[in-house]
Amino acid sequence: MAATAPGCTTLDETQGRAVPSTKPARRILALYLLLGFSAGLPFYMFNAVLTLRLARHGVDIVVIGFFAWVALLPTFKFAWAPLLDRYSIPGFSGFFGRRRSWIMLSQLGIFTAMVAMALTSDDSNLPLTALFAILLAFWTTTLEVAADGWRIELAPTQAEQGPVVAANLWGYRSAMVAAGSGAVLAAALLDWTWAYLIIAVAAFLPFPILAAMRPEPDARTGRGAALAGGLAVSVVTLLVAALATALAGWAVLAAAESAGFSSKTNVTPIVLGIAMLPFVALAFALPRIRRLPPGADRTMNGLVGPYVELFWRYGYTVLPVLAFVSFYRMGDVLTLTLSHPLWNAAGYSLEQISMADGAVALVCSMAGVAVGGLMAARLKLVPALALGALASAISNWIFVWLWWHEPSSAVLYISAGVDQFGHGLAGAIFVVYLSMLVSPRYPGTQYAFLSGFAFLLPRLLGGAAGAIQTQIGYDGFFMLSGSLSLAAVIFLPVIARARARTADLPEGETP
Repeated sequence: MAATAPGCTTLDETQGRAVPSTKPARRILALYLLLGFSAGLPFYMFNAVLTLRLARHGVDIVVIGFFAWVALLPTFKFAWAPLLDRYSIPGFSGFFGRRRSWIMLSQLGIFTAMVAMALTSDDSNLPLTALFAILLAFWTTTLEVAADGWRIELAPTQAEQGPVVAANLWGYRSAMVAAGSGAVLAAALLDWTWAYLIIAVAAFLPFPILAAMRPEPDARTGRGAALAGGLAVSVVTLLVAALATALAGWAVLAAAESAGFSSKTNVTPIVLGIAMLPFVALAFALPRIRRLPPGADRTMNGLVGPYVELFWRYGYTVLPVLAFVSFYRMGDVLTLTLSHPLWNAAGYSLEQISMADGAVALVCSMAGVAVGGLMAARLKLVPALALGALASAISNWIFVWLWWHEPSSAVLYISAGVDQFGHGLAGAIFVVYLSMLVSPRYPGTQYAFLSGFAFLLPRLLGGAAGAIQTQIGYDGFFMLSGSLSLAAVIFLPVIARARARTADLPEGETP
């Protein structure tokens, strides 16, 4: 089966390599602008907007920090990413293909989860708020996994990735801005229920566009039958996912309570210990993986093979690579965790925050993504990554200036603009870098692992952000987060020399 899209390449899945297409490149750019928009809208609603909502309802800052752990879910997307590479959604896939079938299911999940968050917007039951936020995070992440796998198949080279990544991030960050600004303004004029309902409807708009697109070349059913069958399967899937999440959440809360875990527990040492576990496990496994013969991953279970292939190719170099990616997005994640509570604590109104998250953030974010995409396409990746790390650090340090300055709209807008530009620039470069590390045999799964692992340490620390802030204040917190982001450059000399293992690849295999 050949995976196709309105873009510049197709993927011959039997050979595992991209094949040039004569279709105009602007169509794949438009597609990924749409997919980025579709994923960006819900992300802000279980992250920055939710932390602001909780702060306005008087929830303790430490508990708000715990809600940042909802964003940990995308970090573990590697656990279910192989399913998206191997299976499709019955009904939808007969007409729309595997990748689109997962995207459409995910959009239905996003819509229902956000409606549920709207109906519980008073936050009187925090476990229920957390349940629906987790479901929203899960379906948002699933959409991103499907879209990322498709993107890497369709644009396999660094030169191709730059424009597609920029288009995707333009859509993603413009949607984040629209969600942040629109939701906060709606909450100011109406209430939080309407804020979430409005964004839920906006997030669902790409669904009919995807449903109206042309079928896959090997479509087996008609459009109407595919939609009817896919919707029926989706209802069952969404209910099962909600029930499983509720049971898992109940078990986790019960275990935490029995262990004496509370908002007064010092979670920072626990977080750091957990963050070290993947590195320790990988260090023990690498010697055995390196001794495997070429192509051993092909004989393994589909849930294991993609990761073995990645570690086999890079060997021990994968450890500093993973350390580098863990630090690189530190500033972006930690800023998103406490920037809105900081604005609230500094006395800014919802209307001012809406403007900062709206026009200011949109223009600056688009500019940052454009510059980052251009740098990724024109410069060598190592110097581009270094400049991105510096931009990310400055984007955090600007909030120290805001905290010590007398509140004014100008200060808020300058800070938000610098933040969005720097993190947009760093994000575009980073996506291209990760895309260049994956194998064409497992693009979706390996990218899901790398991009998920990149946020493991930042999001673990994000959950402890409230506790850290109570110890060192907002200024100390943002000085620390910017410094951690800049610390990624320490690993650049090592990863600059990283080379994939190619000498022993099977004949015909592309590194």
